[in-house]
Formats: sequence, structure tokens, C-alpha cells
Amino acid sequence: MITTRGTYGIPYIYKEYDKFYFADGNLTWLKDFDDKLDAEYLYYWINSYEGQKKIDAIAKGTAQKAVPIALLKEIEIVIPENPIQKKVVVILKNYDQLIENNKKQIKLLEEAAQRLYKEWFIDLRFPGYENCKIVDGVPEGWSKDRADNFFKITIGKTPPRAEKQWFVDGSVGMPWLSISDMGGNAGVYVFNTSEGLTSDAVQKYNMKVVPAGTVFVSFKLTVGRVAIAIKDMCTNEAIAHFCIENDKLRAYTYCYLSNFEYDTLGNTSSISKAVNSKIIKAMPFVMPNDDTIEKFSNVVDPILNEIKVKQEICNELIEARDRLLPKLMSGEVEV
Repeated sequence: MITTRGTYGIPYIYKEYDKFYFADGNLTWLKDFDDKLDAEYLYYWINSYEGQKKIDAIAKGTAQKAVPIALLKEIEIVIPENPIQKKVVVILKNYDQLIENNKKQIKLLEEAAQRLYKEWFIDLRFPGYENCKIVDGVPEGWSKDRADNFFKITIGKTPPRAEKQWFVDGSVGMPWLSISDMGGNAGVYVFNTSEGLTSDAVQKYNMKVVPAGTVFVSFKLTVGRVAIAIKDMCTNEAIAHFCIENDKLRAYTYCYLSNFEYDTLGNTSSISKAVNSKIIKAMPFVMPNDDTIEKFSNVVDPILNEIKVKQEICNELIEARDRLLPKLMSGEVEV
């Protein structure tokens, strides 16, 4: 299957254990392959630069582009002999399996961190809870106040979109984080952004550059995505920056923001959620005492560090696979 409307050109191989009803006009199903073309080889070809370029060339429309089935059928592909196709697939699948294994481990690690957070701070089964009184709804010695009374919270911004000279690829400019960079399988830590800003843009528009370790939370349209900066970066105006001055507080802040019920902050409709920067700065924040924070950090920080390492491994595997893909497809690298 391949997406053919809106976000087009994303392939997916239907697997034996998949169970879903195919009835989406935004997807096109390619099937009944002859012996000359391996379905998995086609999947990787679609993901290649050549495949994406050819699909992009036939996309039609202005507000929302779509790939017509008739034109999709006419795309020409140069393919090697079937045995070579299968060898190419084996090489690329090895990368994908390593990536998938690391992602599964990351998921288990994050579940462990979040499970401990819920036990300690939602179920209130933290160390010493048996001898702790509840005062004004929180354990004695804890505080509850506006978030901006505990953190320096800043908001990102966007240079004028019409002035394209300010925007560059995220790999070469000052990383500029958007909500889409925090979506999908982005992970706990933000390593890369799709767009960057020139140094002139950062200076001219007084962009807020936040340091590595800052905790981000999205608060417009897609509310409640949370991530940690791996390097200095900027963001757009839909993302708030919780600046962490005490490293011991990072794990708790990340988990707190990940579990917060953002629907309680603004009006929710079927289209969007109305939460602005004033509301996010004034959101209620429960701050445990220093001893509890430190104990939680001592347990969860090693988990987050392991997640960071595995995310980095995934990024390196993806980069290596994507560099190898066009070379295998073109025959530059023999198999």
C-alpha cells in the first residue's frame, strides 16, 4: 500500500498477521506482482530518492496534492534480476530489524519510567509514604503552584515564512523544532529537526535559543507532546520551553508533563484545543520535596540515559541505511 493523498509516497507492506479493512481513498493498493518484481524491493524503491522524486513529479493539486492511480501505473522502474532484488532486500531488512529492535527496547524503557512515576506520584506510593501526611491535597513538604513559579518558561517563535532566506535544512542551521518533529516515533529526546534557521535569522528575530536538557511541551492544536532537547535549539510559537536549572528535576518534569491532563486547561473541540502561552505558564504544577525528587532521579535518569543511547543508535542505523539505499538501487554497491 502507498499513501496517495495529502502526505503521499509513504509505503507499507501488508503482513500476514495484519487485520484491517482497506477502505481509505487516501491509500492505493499494489498487488499481484509478477516474478520480475519483488514486493519488498518495490517498497524500498519507493522509499529511495529516485522513487520519491518520481512520485512527487506526478502529484497533482494545490491545496492538497494527490497521486492519481493512472499516473502511478505509468511510473517506470529499472530493476535488476530477481535474485539481486532479494539480496538488496535482505541487506536493508537487516538494518530495519535492528532499528525495530531498538525501538521496542526504547518503548519498554519508557514504560518502566512512566510506571514508576505513576506509582510514586499518582498513586502516592513514594518512598516513606506510610509516614507522610496529606496537607491541602499533597503530601506534607510538597508544593503546588503555577508552573512558572517553579521554572523559567519561554515560548518559541517563527520568522516570517514568506522570507525563505531565514530557513535552511535542520542539519546545517540552528535546529528549529516544530510539533511535527515531536510526533510519531520521534522519541523522548529530540536529536534532529526538519528545518533550521540561519544565524542571521536567530539574531534578527531575537530567537530564543534554549540549552540541551530543556523539556519541551506543545500547546497549540496538538497539545501535550513532550520531549527533551539533546542540543541547543529554537522552536516555533506552538512549543513551550521548561528550562531545567537542576538536572535532578529533569526526569520528574518530563514525566509530569507527559502525564498531565491538558484537557483541563482549555476548551476542547473536535478540531483543536485552545491553550495559549499564558495558560501553559499558569498550569498547576506539583513539586515534591528535594529528597523525593533526588530518589526518583537516581532511578529514572539511568533509564532515560539508556533511551538516549538507543535513540542515537537508531538514528545512526537509519542514516547508514538511507545512505546505502540509493547505492544499492543504482548498482553502485554490488551485492
